[in-house]
Amino acid sequence: MTEFSVWAPDATRVRLRLAGDTDHEMRATDDGWWRIEVPDAGLDYSFLLNDDETPLPDPRSPWQPAGVHGPSRRYDHSAFAWTDSSWTGRQLPGSILYELHIGTFTPDGTFDAAIDRLDHLVNLGVDLIELLPVNAFNGEHNWGYDGVCWYAPHEPYGGPDGLKRFVDAAHARGLGVILDVVYNHFGPSGAYAPQFGPYLAEQSNSWGRSVNLDGPHSDEVRRYIIDSVLLWLRDYHVDGLRLDAVHALPDTRAVPLLEELAIEVEALSTHLGRPLSLIAESDLNDPRLITPREAGGFGLHAQWNDDAHHALHTLLTGERQGYYGDFGSLETLSDVLTGGFFHAGTWSSFRNRHHGRPLDSRVPGHRLVAYLQNHDQIGNRATGDRISASLSPALLRVGAVLLLTAPFTPMLFMGEEWAASTPWQFFTSHPEPELASAVRTGRRREFASHGWPEGDVPDPQDPETFVRSRLDWAELDKPEHASMLSFYQRLIALRRSLPDLSDPRLHAVSVQNGDQFLVMRRGDTLVVANFAGRGQGVSLPGVARRVLLATGEGVTVMRDRIELPAETAAIVAL
Repeated sequence: MTEFSVWAPDATRVRLRLAGDTDHEMRATDDGWWRIEVPDAGLDYSFLLNDDETPLPDPRSPWQPAGVHGPSRRYDHSAFAWTDSSWTGRQLPGSILYELHIGTFTPDGTFDAAIDRLDHLVNLGVDLIELLPVNAFNGEHNWGYDGVCWYAPHEPYGGPDGLKRFVDAAHARGLGVILDVVYNHFGPSGAYAPQFGPYLAEQSNSWGRSVNLDGPHSDEVRRYIIDSVLLWLRDYHVDGLRLDAVHALPDTRAVPLLEELAIEVEALSTHLGRPLSLIAESDLNDPRLITPREAGGFGLHAQWNDDAHHALHTLLTGERQGYYGDFGSLETLSDVLTGGFFHAGTWSSFRNRHHGRPLDSRVPGHRLVAYLQNHDQIGNRATGDRISASLSPALLRVGAVLLLTAPFTPMLFMGEEWAASTPWQFFTSHPEPELASAVRTGRRREFASHGWPEGDVPDPQDPETFVRSRLDWAELDKPEHASMLSFYQRLIALRRSLPDLSDPRLHAVSVQNGDQFLVMRRGDTLVVANFAGRGQGVSLPGVARRVLLATGEGVTVMRDRIELPAETAAIVAL
């Protein structure tokens, strides 16, 4: 016998349709669930609500082989032959993350094709791969944030078995896997869960209606999210989750969903005997997210830190538009390196109000994920241009040094390590003409309001926009890209070898800056950066023994002074 169940609290009738158009009346229970046991059930199934004859996929579907509009397919998680029984996990502290998108990481855009590039990541020296969302969405290619099936991996990527093969292969190489998940909204096409029950709240966010976390029947909606979280960690063996835009999760309950997730994930981690990480994306600069529950916080393990990105980006590029307006000075970068946040109860000109809250200096810096580039900060530019399109290779190296020697958890975006020339543009493949037109028009209007000619903004629906965003691995055969990759490898290896450079204690970091230069002290190691277009000498807070790594030729140390050529950084041992 096979049991089927679905939550539909307001339905008056629910039928199970099995392959072959065989319908079975389901039985309601007091908790809003409908259940039935059937003999010899096939693999494919769907549900019919009330007297509507439209078959709908399961909101908890584990597999959508025919796409998000097709029937669900049963999947036996116990049938996969895992080989990672000796895997003990990978903790976030001390790790380096690498963000990638399965669809554009390789020409084939599948989990299996990505496996063939894992050795590149091992040789680079990263520890954790962060996958952009892979749950099922409508269409062939998409960033992944339009997902509608929160339990099913996208079929064109390789489906459930494909994701498991990828995780298994990563673990075999000593790499952990973080999965980006989206629980703040459903995508615009194929979101059938709200037809079954009150999954949505009345309020909306930037992407549509918010999820019902604190209204009537929200217990089951929260359980829907929690069970999805546990599924990825338990049944797919992933090592952590990046929770998208948690500031868009309206929740007034005494125990917030995020805290509830931390509690359940901690219990699962204890049972599995390996570390499991929850990383929030939030623009609130609220330390409670990463403060332990024992101290009154939510107990998440880390959060993305846009302040670190903005401080580095503006200093390197000179850009000051939009939310970059308050950044761009050496003092701003110094504040971030020593305090974690720049906006910590300070005035935000972009928001026209005060923003954020100070981070307790006892909070370890590894709870803040920092980056020079990520999918948002590249892809949400009008043309999706990487930082390498506007910076010299010398300044790119300076930025890399500051990122990988800061007291945070560093993250690279795919191709950053060789200064990839391919853009990362916003792409979709909505098959519905009206939705495709709305996305295209909305994108162009958004950037037209910032002064971009509409013709310069790539069409998200044009297949060439997607093709342009694929990494070009042939670039590694070119000297300039191979040289950048070699530099990143040496820099990461140095970070691994020196405890000073992975020390997460914010209160132990000291920074001094002057005329376009910065000196950061990390124990007995100094990081000195010259942003100027000219060489200059910088006094050091101690006697230098030797230069451990320099971004270019011509660096000279004379006891307590260092001469740095233009746009150069050096790591020096005292």
